[in-house]
Amino acid sequence: MKLHSIIAIFTAVILVSSCSSTQKIETLKPEPDDASPLVYDSSPSFINLPITVKLTDIENQTNTLLNGLIYEDNNIQDDDIEMKIWKQAPIKIQNDPANPDKKIKTILPLKATIKYRIGTKTLGVELYDVREFNLNGVITLSSDVTLTNWKLTTKTEFKSLDWNESPTMSVFGKNMPITYLINPAISIFKSKIEKSIDDAIEQSMDFKPNVLAALEKVCTPFQMSDTFESWLRIVPVEVYSTNAKLKKDSFLLDMGMKCNMETIVGKQPDSKFNASKIILKPVAKIPNQIAANIAAISSYVDASKIMTKNFAGQEFGSGSKKVTVKNVAIWHKNGKMVIALDVLGSINGTLYLNGFPQYNPQTKEIYFDKLDYVLDTKSKLMRTASWLGQGYILRKMEESCRYSIQPNLEEGKKSMAAYLKNYSPMPGVFINGKMEDIQFDKIQLTNQAIIAFIKINGTVNVSVDGLK
Repeated sequence: MKLHSIIAIFTAVILVSSCSSTQKIETLKPEPDDASPLVYDSSPSFINLPITVKLTDIENQTNTLLNGLIYEDNNIQDDDIEMKIWKQAPIKIQNDPANPDKKIKTILPLKATIKYRIGTKTLGVELYDVREFNLNGVITLSSDVTLTNWKLTTKTEFKSLDWNESPTMSVFGKNMPITYLINPAISIFKSKIEKSIDDAIEQSMDFKPNVLAALEKVCTPFQMSDTFESWLRIVPVEVYSTNAKLKKDSFLLDMGMKCNMETIVGKQPDSKFNASKIILKPVAKIPNQIAANIAAISSYVDASKIMTKNFAGQEFGSGSKKVTVKNVAIWHKNGKMVIALDVLGSINGTLYLNGFPQYNPQTKEIYFDKLDYVLDTKSKLMRTASWLGQGYILRKMEESCRYSIQPNLEEGKKSMAAYLKNYSPMPGVFINGKMEDIQFDKIQLTNQAIIAFIKINGTVNVSVDGLK
């Protein structure tokens, strides 16, 4: 056989073999880059801080401060009066029936010893007579109530004194009734009693430590998902308060906090709470609508598994030139998503696509806009398997490059619901609220996950129950 015939037969065998065997494509992998952990600041929200303080709380605090000897003046030289006042029994604080929505009534059982000096000083000679009065009765006072600089303050007015025993005066070592003399002299000490009550209530009704302790706990980052390490952080901007109101047996203080609600992905973030920067501002009304931002987090690993299932049982190509996708992996690169398709069939190897993640609110799916082959993959397909690089095959693949984040949305909503259902970060402080519809906001990428940010409108109440 001639040499050229042998070469022709050998060439034909090679061509037949080439047509029937699988081609191997080797493409360069676009290495993932490091998208640093993400912090997303929401628009300002308002958290309602209703503070309820029962009158019995005020009563208990006042009784603690005013106990036994509640007033003493041992200097008779300045105003001719020396006085000691003792609390005889627990003080009672209740609504003032004359004005139950604005005033409180204080009932103070007391006894008093008053030394009253009568006389003159003439030519250097003191001519004085000191008389001692003994009082035992119940004083009734009425107080206007306001909130000033974090404190509940009162302006107390003496209303009446009911004697348990007739007032007496010591004469020659014996107590002699002097009711007819003492009633006009009540003005001697009533202003001192009024001031004692006001001072005690102001000292005991300082809300700042309680409110700041509650806010510090509320502003401690709350873990919403331990799987994806997502945290909800509340950053206070301003604190507001309306006037204190009396309702039945309680004081109601409508306070509110303007804040930013942030979702942080990664390790536990630091709290941004700074008590020294919080100022109480008076307002007429507290808004309580919030717009919380929740992160619907899809890790690349989970998203890859979902898309691998989407490709199951599908072939791409026509005739004898077909491939199937056996595995999908995705990651982040320069603001885009890289999608790696491991294919078997007429071509074996890995095809790399990239595109921008988008969100379809109707289907609640993440899909990829402007999906195309990575340049190195495209150039090698054009040389070795141009049929696979055709647009209609790419569009068919694109249909499977999507996945639903509905489970992630439900998880985010569930986590937020747990935070808004009587969550108690500390004794006496309770967080409650409700959520309305979820609205998609935006997508951002990290080095570990695709994060779809979701806005949830609703209300949040942080109630502070009493002064614990």
